[in-house]
Amino acid sequence: MQEYETKLSIKSWAEADRPREKLLAHGRAALSEAELIAILIGSGNTEESAVELSKRILNSVENNLVQLGKLEVNDLVKNFKGIGEAKAISIIAALELGRRRNEQTTPERESITTSRQAFNLLHPILADLPHEEFWLIFLNRANKVIKKQSVSKGGVAGTVVDAKMIFKPAVECLASSVILCHNHPSGNRTPSQEDIALTRKIKEAGRALDINVHDHIIIANDTYYSFADEGLL
Repeated sequence: MQEYETKLSIKSWAEADRPREKLLAHGRAALSEAELIAILIGSGNTEESAVELSKRILNSVENNLVQLGKLEVNDLVKNFKGIGEAKAISIIAALELGRRRNEQTTPERESITTSRQAFNLLHPILADLPHEEFWLIFLNRANKVIKKQSVSKGGVAGTVVDAKMIFKPAVECLASSVILCHNHPSGNRTPSQEDIALTRKIKEAGRALDINVHDHIIIANDTYYSFADEGLL
C-alpha cells in the first residue's frame, strides 16, 4: 500500500502554533518571519500550509527581507503556487511600509514639567466647551507625554469620574504618572469641594499602583488653577 503524508491546514494545528493566535498570546516578536508572512497571505496551497509556503518564499531570497522587498507582484505570482495577485500585493505592501518606517525618525515626545505646559496642552481642547470634560495626560518616568485622553463628559455643572476610569488606561500604557485636568465652563477656576475630594481619592488610589498624580489642572476660559502650585497635592 502506498504511504502518503496528509497535509494539515493551519486551522488543524494546536492553537499555540497558529501564527495569529501565537501573536495574540505572545506578541509579534515571538513570530518567525515565515509566520509573519503567513499571516499576510492567510492560506497556502493544496500541498503546503501558509507557513510552509512562506518559508519557501523566504528561502528563494536566502531569507533576506531586503531581497524579498525587491520582488515584483509578477515574480511572486509566477514562481509560487498559491500566491495570487492579492496575496503578492499584501506582501509587497507590508515590506514597503517597513521600508518607509525605517526612513522615519520617532518624533520627540513633549515634556511636561510645569502646570503651564499642561494647561497649554489641553487648553485648545477644553477652553471653549459649554460642558465639563475630564481629561488625563499620561507621562513616562522622564515626564514626557505618552498620550492624552478624555475619560468623562458631563453637563454644565459637573462630570462623573471613577478612579478605575483613570488607572485602567494608565496601566495599559505603562504610565509612571498622570496629570488630571477638567474645565469649568462657568469661567470660575476655583476648585469645588468635590474637586478637592476627588483629587485626594485619585492620588491615594495611585499610590497603590505606584502611579503618581503630578497635578490637577482646572481650565476656566484662558486661566487655570493648579492643585500642585497651590500646595493641594
